[in-house]
Amino acid sequence: MKIPKRIEPLVQDGLVDEVIRQLMSGKEATVYVVRCGEEIRCAKVYKEANKRGFRQSVDYTEGRKVKNSRRARAMEKGSRYGREAQEEAWQNAEVDALYRLASAGVRVPQPYNFHAGVLLMELVVDSEGNAAPRLNDLVLTAELSREYHDILIRQVVRMLCAGIVHGDLSRYNVLVDVAGPVIIDLPQAVDAAANNQARQMLLRDVENLATYFGQFAPELRSTNYGMEIWSLYQSSKLHPETALTGYFERTENPVDMKSVMREINDTLKEEEARQLYRTSR
Repeated sequence: MKIPKRIEPLVQDGLVDEVIRQLMSGKEATVYVVRCGEEIRCAKVYKEANKRGFRQSVDYTEGRKVKNSRRARAMEKGSRYGREAQEEAWQNAEVDALYRLASAGVRVPQPYNFHAGVLLMELVVDSEGNAAPRLNDLVLTAELSREYHDILIRQVVRMLCAGIVHGDLSRYNVLVDVAGPVIIDLPQAVDAAANNQARQMLLRDVENLATYFGQFAPELRSTNYGMEIWSLYQSSKLHPETALTGYFERTENPVDMKSVMREINDTLKEEEARQLYRTSR
């Protein structure tokens, strides 16, 4: 097929030898099957920000660090350079997450290169060597649903132990090869320690899995892996091989209103003292 304009720099630089076909076009990017020497891989070409169905949100970008101070200021001001830098940072987030998760043993496509806004990575295939289907395209038995749900919950745990929450995990962002589920699409992945929305995103990811697999194995709908996982993470007791039960008992401690009021009054007094000091200068 004709080489897409965005992939031309990779061909010129010898990273891609042939574009075989378009694999899919989604809300974030268009993916092509390409030949790199003797290897068949895929090239993910990110769509321009104004053409994407998934918009960057402060919920996802919160906590992401920008090393270059000039870029950080430009991104805050929203200048043209800042928007370009923000777009590059959005794409780099997926690249960084893939390398980090692959090193942690999470089942994600192996990344190979990121060049000119195009991500070269492993082509996940089925038993016949064809592109692996999405989870959404399969009809599952109750037994297979339980197996895949268990695998993905353990992958969520392994991701969190690596400090990452997917943030948009669903049946559309999971491929299935001969060994089972493979997690894809990570540009919105968040830092679990630096993002205040990480807890809510993890709970939503886990709930998405329970809802989908619960269609085939209804007992999964009543599990509460999300709260169990997050509670263990917060108490530094979560490890990749932690045994989970799927249940979580919430303990509500009574609020000490006297202590709360003391804190409020102390804060008000400190603020009054600061204001008095400023006016007396």
